[in-house]
Amino acid sequence: MKLEEAKNQFIQAWGTFGSNWGINRTMAQIHALLMISPEALSTEDIMEELNISRGNVNMNVRDLIDWGLVERVFKSGERKEFFWAEKDIWKITTQVAKERKKRELEPVLKVLEQVSKVEGDKKDKEVKAFMETINGIKRIAGNADKTIDTMVKAEENGFFGSLLKLFK
Repeated sequence: MKLEEAKNQFIQAWGTFGSNWGINRTMAQIHALLMISPEALSTEDIMEELNISRGNVNMNVRDLIDWGLVERVFKSGERKEFFWAEKDIWKITTQVAKERKKRELEPVLKVLEQVSKVEGDKKDKEVKAFMETINGIKRIAGNADKTIDTMVKAEENGFFGSLLKLFK
């Protein structure tokens, strides 16, 4: 397979994966393009490569920056903005996990904490069934929260980076 074909296939696949991960397809495609690009790309470069509008690029790049997956890069003598994506897949995974925790898991945990303070007779079968369900969800969500925290702390300590280097 030639490089151009492989790049296009990767970008399309990453776009599909991204929609499964909770981000839109175009945002994931832009992320894929920036990950595999050896240099930072301008808005025009992204527009041309993916055949999408300036507005679509600007909106999705802004979202990628908000997610902490892409950053602005300024080149001396250039008036254009350029964008660069982290290439280290462990750092990318950790950043996505942190963002998903903030956007999805923390709000769920907050609601679960509020609704677990239900009033009523704990022996009543409706109250009991409700509380068993809520506590089960809280337990799973709490474990997911701890797992993400462990992953983030491991990244911050550099443990996994050192461990992964042993297997290269």
